[in-house]
Amino acid sequence: MPRETESPITRALLDWYDAHRRSLPWRDVGNPYATWVSEIMLQQTRVETVIPYYEHFMADYPDVMALAAAPEDEVLKHWEGLGYYSRARNLHRGAQQIAANGGELPRDAAGWREVCGVGDYTAGAIASIALGQRAAAVDGNVIRVITRLTGLRENAAVPSVRREIAARSEALMPPDRPGDFNQALMDLGATVCIPAAPRCESCPLASFCDAFAAGDAEDLPLLPGKNPPKEIEWDLVLIHMGDCVLVRQREERMLHGLWVFPMVEGHNETGELTVSLKNLAGLHVSDLQFIGEAKHVFTHQIWQMRLWRGTAAPETIPVDPWRAVTREELEALALPSAMRVPRRMAFGDERA
Repeated sequence: MPRETESPITRALLDWYDAHRRSLPWRDVGNPYATWVSEIMLQQTRVETVIPYYEHFMADYPDVMALAAAPEDEVLKHWEGLGYYSRARNLHRGAQQIAANGGELPRDAAGWREVCGVGDYTAGAIASIALGQRAAAVDGNVIRVITRLTGLRENAAVPSVRREIAARSEALMPPDRPGDFNQALMDLGATVCIPAAPRCESCPLASFCDAFAAGDAEDLPLLPGKNPPKEIEWDLVLIHMGDCVLVRQREERMLHGLWVFPMVEGHNETGELTVSLKNLAGLHVSDLQFIGEAKHVFTHQIWQMRLWRGTAAPETIPVDPWRAVTREELEALALPSAMRVPRRMAFGDERA
């Protein structure tokens, strides 16, 4: 039975959630570790994409100690294709941090904020969903719902406005169902109160919604314009050394720790590319042939890649970070999604 002090908005939202909640493998498990893993995976990634990754990840790393004991390369391999690999590294480091302190998971949002890679949103989600504590969990969906519902027409990227959104959300949160409340806001934002064309006619909160009454729901939340992604041209070369192909483990911040094929910035003439590869990997590459093109879109960059194939003498294998790998060894390495097409072409499939 609803409490007498429960807001009509809260009651309407939870009634809708009880009838329309999405069935997801990380829900209703009462496990802070499982909630943590799912929330990290769900950052900037669609639910449909996350489900198989989550199930595979939890099967191999069922608890924090299992994850802490795993090598980073193995964890990155489990994350392959999910993107935003810093999430995997932080999750792994967070598990090691907890393991080093005895393996006991934090018991509240403040404790979770001390864990590597856990911010206010994730800490609030774990505390409310898995621990039953009243804590706001403000993600993009919640920002959209709360700003529209309460008519907050200020820049939602400003920290003080984010805090106000959290305060307004927490003011509506029932003490007996904080996790369901946060998940209801998330579900509503993901399925009804969507960005470009909100389905106000289907919304259980339409009669309470300031933006619906004002007719400006599509304009909220107010956010600053984003800079367009920077386009970068690359020549990517599949260098064959006998039965192997050359790869390296990236040391740069972007895609750190993942494996890529040799890449030279810009679109170069064949002679220039040969010289650049000599400088890059210390190899004389011969028989360079253009084999196709590939494109990968990151959040802030677009890689336009021309793909080449060449050969180098097997006895000239360079030192770290370079490695000459067989087909089987390549399959075992964690490569970013940007390498999907070249990887497919490395051993025989010529279709770009």
